[in-house]
Amino acid sequence: MIFCLYTDYGALNSRPIFAAFAKSLQDAGHSIIYNEPYQVMHHYDNYDVAVIWSVLWSGRMAKNKQIWDINRKLGKPVIVLEVGGIRRGTTWKVGLNGVNRDGYFGPSGIDDIRVRDMGLALKPWRTDGEYILICGQHEQSEQWRNQPRMSQWVMKTIENIQAHTDRPILFRPHPRCRLEAIETQYKNVYRQTPRQISGSYDDYDMGFDNIWATVSYNSNPGIHSVLEGVPAFVGTGSLAYDVANDIDSLHNIESPAMPDRTRWLNNYAWTEFTIQEIALGLPLKQLTSKLF
Repeated sequence: MIFCLYTDYGALNSRPIFAAFAKSLQDAGHSIIYNEPYQVMHHYDNYDVAVIWSVLWSGRMAKNKQIWDINRKLGKPVIVLEVGGIRRGTTWKVGLNGVNRDGYFGPSGIDDIRVRDMGLALKPWRTDGEYILICGQHEQSEQWRNQPRMSQWVMKTIENIQAHTDRPILFRPHPRCRLEAIETQYKNVYRQTPRQISGSYDDYDMGFDNIWATVSYNSNPGIHSVLEGVPAFVGTGSLAYDVANDIDSLHNIESPAMPDRTRWLNNYAWTEFTIQEIALGLPLKQLTSKLF
């Protein structure tokens, strides 16, 4: 098969991940081309699979949107490489046609071998905590498609929560979609400002101290919340959806579901890989059944 890697439209930290994935393709006997002109539709006939960085249509990645749109319209697969959430800066997502629950990452995990190898662990479900945490995300991402403006969503979510509980609310904006001063329009709502971790490329602090429940449409905080034992309310596209509460059930904010997470964790461990694992072809093997 012929894979087209759109390295020109990747974030600055994408280069070693693209290189590792290219090595896995070459070792498996596939052909690689790079950066076919995205403006000319017939150029999409020159390859079988597109490989892009992220589904955030902003900055360096903005041109990926047309690549994504045309390939998906043609029914051609798009592999998405992206920053991971398990060990940010160390593990990386490799998904087919998406980076959340809408994408495909391979067969479901049947044991906990990878969980143990990665040092993953689930904290017990917590039944205390004072605040409800609302986490915003970047509204220019494909993960936010068909949704209202982020500011409208946040305000509606605050009002919905306040109709069912008197708990104080923390609003945590996405680091690059900050929505200043939304919280000042409401009583008992406060801002949690993301703080970049010193020495990291784009990693930010994330804590769940004194959090009763987290509301996150489909980005990483919902997953982290579940790992930390804090009930989450998420959309159907979230990788945490199977062990969380549906975001449309905020009327249950005072009695959230706390299901067993064992099988879910086994599956989640197979959504991200180190650079070395990518180069060895582990994620490529995971996607084989849907590609060939």
